[in-house]
Amino acid sequence: MAKKKYDVVLLFDGVCNLCNGWVNFVIDHDPEGRIRFAPLQSVSGHRLLAEHEMDSEKQDTVILLDNGEVYERSDALLRLVGYLKGSARLLRAGVIIPRFIRNALYDMVAGKRYDWFGKRKKCRIPEPEIRDRFLEMSDEI
Repeated sequence: MAKKKYDVVLLFDGVCNLCNGWVNFVIDHDPEGRIRFAPLQSVSGHRLLAEHEMDSEKQDTVILLDNGEVYERSDALLRLVGYLKGSARLLRAGVIIPRFIRNALYDMVAGKRYDWFGKRKKCRIPEPEIRDRFLEMSDEI
């Protein structure tokens, strides 16, 4: 049986507490389960990065794969919130901030994320009720 290609996949730093908190936020605001996840450090993450000719050592950004398009940093987050339900969609208003300012803020937080929010020893293991949303756990990409 062929593996399913998901339309929307968020690649994130699997050991970053801030990134994992963001994943939890997305899960809570995506009740239809349209968005799938893969840690950048995972086999699935490396495979998807290679498919899109991106550096597999890239760990300091979130990457959104959206119907064949690749978005990074603040563009990825703004594109992602467009898929969410409820008041989370209001975050999309950040698009009015010029990209160079958004990305400078993004880079500042990304550079301090371990200092401010901490780091796990290993990538998260998702709870059974959401395991199928994680490509590494569902073995589908």
